[in-house]
Amino acid sequence: MKKIILAAAAALAIVPVSAAVNAAEEGPQLMHVEWTFDGLFGKFDKQQLQRGYQVYKEVCSSCHSMNYVAFRNLEDLGYSEGQVKAVAAEYEYPDIDDEGSETTRKGKASDHFKNPYPNEKFARASNNGALPPDLSLMTKARVDGPNYVYSLLLGYGEAPEDIQMLDGMNYNKYFSSGSYQIAMAQQLFDDLVTYADGTPATAEQMSKDVVAFLHWAAEPKLEARHSTGFRVMLYTLIFTILTYLLKKRIWARLEKK
Repeated sequence: MKKIILAAAAALAIVPVSAAVNAAEEGPQLMHVEWTFDGLFGKFDKQQLQRGYQVYKEVCSSCHSMNYVAFRNLEDLGYSEGQVKAVAAEYEYPDIDDEGSETTRKGKASDHFKNPYPNEKFARASNNGALPPDLSLMTKARVDGPNYVYSLLLGYGEAPEDIQMLDGMNYNKYFSSGSYQIAMAQQLFDDLVTYADGTPATAEQMSKDVVAFLHWAAEPKLEARHSTGFRVMLYTLIFTILTYLLKKRIWARLEKK
């Protein structure tokens, strides 16, 4: 399984956002999930985010970077400072010692998630020429991003007879780039990970969890934004009512004159 994950290329990188827009319009209707973060009062489920991070760490991180997320950000998911430091220390980062020589050090909470590849050429060479995209903003870079990524993760199957598959490509009905062929092989299978909270690790559950985690990475301030928006709307409503009452009072006096 490790070889499959390391060899899998993320063809999401092949199609630009403009092409993804056309794909979403022309392809089959995406699967729809009732996400906890949708709507005016939407918020993240921290337990789900922790499960999603586990899926990313154990499955996705061998190919995909998340360059805009630092280990210290994991405290927002409910991890303690000590847990965050322990996670960061699992990785090695390049450093310079006191004598100016190149060396390595253990990761710190302030470090960003480590890129699985040292450079782009190495990444392409490891993935048959495809460049696995950074996932930090993935759900914001696609039309109906969360549902798109969720559908894509579960959209693998046998190619119809009228589609001639290229070598090394995989059929995915939601990857509507014209041929429905994607370089990334199916990654999520039932019981691929073991959740600490005992949640059954079905492919559907893992897909939901990792998509929720990716959306948190793309919109870490979503809850604060929703809260601010609600307060602004409430203030606007109250101000409108008071203004209306004031108007009525003023016009009532003028009408008497």
